[in-house]
Amino acid sequence: MSVLVVLMAETDGISNPELKERYGLKLDGRSREKLNSLKLVESRKQGRAFVHTLTDAGWARMAEMIEAGIPLPSGSAAAMCRALLTGLSRFLSRTGQRPADFFHPGSDQVVLDTVPGAVEEAASAGHPSAEADVTERIRAAYAELAPEPGAWVGLARLRPLLGGFTQAEVDRALKGMIHLPEVSIVPENNQKTLTPEDRAAAVVIGDQDKHLISIGAR
Repeated sequence: MSVLVVLMAETDGISNPELKERYGLKLDGRSREKLNSLKLVESRKQGRAFVHTLTDAGWARMAEMIEAGIPLPSGSAAAMCRALLTGLSRFLSRTGQRPADFFHPGSDQVVLDTVPGAVEEAASAGHPSAEADVTERIRAAYAELAPEPGAWVGLARLRPLLGGFTQAEVDRALKGMIHLPEVSIVPENNQKTLTPEDRAAAVVIGDQDKHLISIGAR
């Protein structure tokens, strides 16, 4: 279980030597073969060492275990881990996100998307970017539609106000904004109420369509 938690955090994969050096763990022999056979972990040979990553099934298993509560031994270190995992579980539940959304697996994300507040910091430092422009336009459009800060607004209503930006640019900005403390982007709970426009306007984060955005006061 410890290895699965580490692989969840090390989204781009980690080699056996790195696993040992950073965390004092190993994944080889029967333990590796078991996780491979369960389709939870993919292991590929890189040089003389294996590099391990979570599969989609592995991410799904971690989502289930975070929600249910990961069993931990006693002791102060376990208490600290339990507190952190409990906080993570509450965050995921409140925002409708999944572990894959939180940890941002994959290396194809723009660096600014992976660092909370980086878009705003870059703009304020005199380095405007396309992401910053889209983000500010999203904020302005949201302010036009929302009756008050923190209210839920459908992306189907928001997107028409973002003329001049492509869907890919808007999606990238939305994915970056989920790291901001005042922003939540969640799926519609009652999927039966979704219109074709709602479905087309959704942004895919992780492997889930998100239809609503809330932006609180900064």
